[in-house]
Amino acid sequence: MEAEPGSKVSVAGTFNDWNPERNPMKAKPRSGKYATTVTLWSGRHEYRFVVNGEWRSDPKCCAWAPNGYGSMNSVITVN
Repeated sequence: MEAEPGSKVSVAGTFNDWNPERNPMKAKPRSGKYATTVTLWSGRHEYRFVVNGEWRSDPKCCAWAPNGYGSMNSVITVN
């Protein structure tokens, strides 16, 4: 995920009860890139990034699902 350096970034989804506090992402120094590791079980998972309190879809994801809030969740399927 890319965001302004110094941002608070996390990932939330069906794998962590949509709780952005459970999977904070760490910044790579001065790059604006953020990463974390999440262990996913087999199946379909919906998720979104949270950047400074703003929920965002993954711009690099090619699968989407409507979320009931007027926007789209990103979708990943693990085999």
